[in-house]
Amino acid sequence: MGIFDRIEQRAHDQISFAYDRESGYKGIIAIHDTSLGPALGGTRFWSYDSDEDAINDVLRLARGMTYKAAVAGLKLGGGKSVILGDRKTTDREGIMRAHGRHVEFFGGRYITAEDVGTSPADMEYMRKETKHVVGLQDRSGDPSPVTAFGVFRGIQACAQSRYGSESVEGKTVTVQGCGNVGYYLCKNLHESGANLIVTDIEADKVKRVVEEFGATAVATDEIIGTKADIFAPCAMGAIVNDDTIGTLKVDIIAGGANNQLAQERHGDMLQEKGILYAPDYVINSGGLINVNAEMLNWTKEEALTKAAEIFDTVLSIFDIAHAEGIPTYMAADRLAEDRIEASKSGKA
Repeated sequence: MGIFDRIEQRAHDQISFAYDRESGYKGIIAIHDTSLGPALGGTRFWSYDSDEDAINDVLRLARGMTYKAAVAGLKLGGGKSVILGDRKTTDREGIMRAHGRHVEFFGGRYITAEDVGTSPADMEYMRKETKHVVGLQDRSGDPSPVTAFGVFRGIQACAQSRYGSESVEGKTVTVQGCGNVGYYLCKNLHESGANLIVTDIEADKVKRVVEEFGATAVATDEIIGTKADIFAPCAMGAIVNDDTIGTLKVDIIAGGANNQLAQERHGDMLQEKGILYAPDYVINSGGLINVNAEMLNWTKEEALTKAAEIFDTVLSIFDIAHAEGIPTYMAADRLAEDRIEASKSGKA
């Protein structure tokens, strides 16, 4: 399938490619929809196996941001950007400033922020080239604590639905990915009495969570098949796929990663297996809420209060899924699409 076919398939508005010879910057920005407001989505810095993989990722992520903003009740559209390269490079200013110029090209239709592989410090470099950047060091900063809190409240909603109580005390939670969001999620879960089993491709991140929260570490290829009550994917996407779905031994999947389902049919398969799935763009919307709070000059407490509403949103989606006999991912899409259409018709 060609690029234009993929853009048309998911009704994206625009995709833009840019290259800067001096810094070696290679970037892609995708805008999915701006019906509710300007497209907001973070910048991901990643070593993709191919340009094709990068295009697929940015298109999926941009669409997810549209739905995430709609379900969260924010006046924002969906977009995303990716930088292709080594995210661990220390020579960052030229790359980030080139990306800032790329963002500026959209004149405010697209606003960027931190994502996997980028930091508030990177946003400061971009800020030298564009004002359309949030998550700044002197403003909202790192969105991870708010994102993780939203995921935690989503997990509590799942526990309420499956077990009849939002408490996770005594529950075993497997966490894949101990980066910023995974770390703070483990902190929230540990403080609430959950038992943690964790993994990450970076040993130092695992060590920190084991030492601070008494977690048990397992190999990266063992986490999917580990028996637990709840599985929290907090790394890269497509973790629920043809190879992994048969090995899952959990009641609930609820985590911070984007695009957790490799394909929509895997959501159908989870329902058939009796595994309760919290749609990823609903449960991980705390990061978007955090940067939206910066744009509206909210306090951190106000951002956390808004993120806490994820609990009720998740339960509402489960109610729709139960009433209509559809998978939870489909119920979330329906809620998002209804809000987008209401905006287009002037009813929102």
